[in-house]
Amino acid sequence: MTDLTALFTDLVRLETRLYNVLDARLKAEHDLPLGQFEFLRFIAARGSARVYDLAQEMAITVGATSKAVDRLESTGRVRRTANPHDRRSSLVTLTPEGERILAAATPTVESELRIWVGSILPAEVLDNLAVSLSMLRQRAEADGRTSRVEPSV
Repeated sequence: MTDLTALFTDLVRLETRLYNVLDARLKAEHDLPLGQFEFLRFIAARGSARVYDLAQEMAITVGATSKAVDRLESTGRVRRTANPHDRRSSLVTLTPEGERILAAATPTVESELRIWVGSILPAEVLDNLAVSLSMLRQRAEADGRTSRVEPSV
């Protein structure tokens, strides 16, 4: 029987070490922290996002998310515009600089992940892991206890 506590420890330590190596390489090569890369990637996939949407995705507080968006905005990588559907919120979109840095940084992230994950696991194992992690993430996201964001009104 699998020791679930040991599995959890392995997942957390692996995530921490991968995050550290990706973050260091992105900062060194693109002056872009991994957290900002993740924000840019999320916004690019949707075209725009509210701060609340980003907070939900990243599982962090709205306050921390707003500060992160402020940092991205100060570097000219995103801009906020009025949300035409909700005057209380704004929409965050990528600027041309945000699109440029995301395009430049994406191959760096993919290269590093090939080194640390793709070159270690056979394709079938990697596919199974991806499906399994997706299932676990969906289960966690369905339970409000895992969120750091207050439900929207």
